[in-house]
Amino acid sequence: MSADDRPLSHVGADGAAKMVDVTGKPETARVARAAGSIRMAAATLAAIRANTLKKGDVIAVARVAGVMAAKRTAELIPLCHPIPLTDVQVDINLDDALPGLRSEVTVRSFGRTGVEMEAISAVCVTLLTVFDMVKAVDRALVISDVRVIEKSGGRSGSWRGG
Repeated sequence: MSADDRPLSHVGADGAAKMVDVTGKPETARVARAAGSIRMAAATLAAIRANTLKKGDVIAVARVAGVMAAKRTAELIPLCHPIPLTDVQVDINLDDALPGLRSEVTVRSFGRTGVEMEAISAVCVTLLTVFDMVKAVDRALVISDVRVIEKSGGRSGSWRGG
């Protein structure tokens, strides 16, 4: 059965939104990785690299914001299960070719449902935090290419995208 043939898991028979019941699913190790980027002026990237922005260390603040977002995803996305996370790693790399930053987040858990939403939420908030910290000096910021790039665990097994 292809993804196009499967019924939507968050929609009941009556068409109403519902949380998926994961009670009967076995607990397994779950991992998801997500990534995204933010483009900016080369001068803005240089200021981040030199740590000369008035709001402080952009990379450190954005990394903490990403971890916080992963931990609070169920509070932001209405039908997400609250998941006890075992690890959240937020990597932020400066990229002169963009110019801008690339963020990649890996989230791990041992549970009954996946952590893709936690990983992608962490990437989004990481990039939004960078946006907030540099918007005073650069109004042409562009957040893009936010996506899940890999997941493993659970009944559907492993998946790797781009």
